[in-house]
Amino acid sequence: MSTPTEAVREQLMAGNDEYRRLREEHARYKSQLFELSAKTYLTDDEQAEEVRLKKLKLRAKDQMENLIRQAQAVH
Repeated sequence: MSTPTEAVREQLMAGNDEYRRLREEHARYKSQLFELSAKTYLTDDEQAEEVRLKKLKLRAKDQMENLIRQAQAVH
């Protein structure tokens, strides 16, 4: 049994292009961060990239959460 928030996420995945795009971006950033975390040592450029990816991932998550809140407000 899914929670109301999970149900809203499923609805957004099915019918909201923006939510799907953000979800894909978030997954891509997560994957890139995972690749960086597998390295023993990060160069200065890689460290900067890690910070950039973390910020982008968080921004995508925040935007997805805003879409969820908006959808919940409608229902």
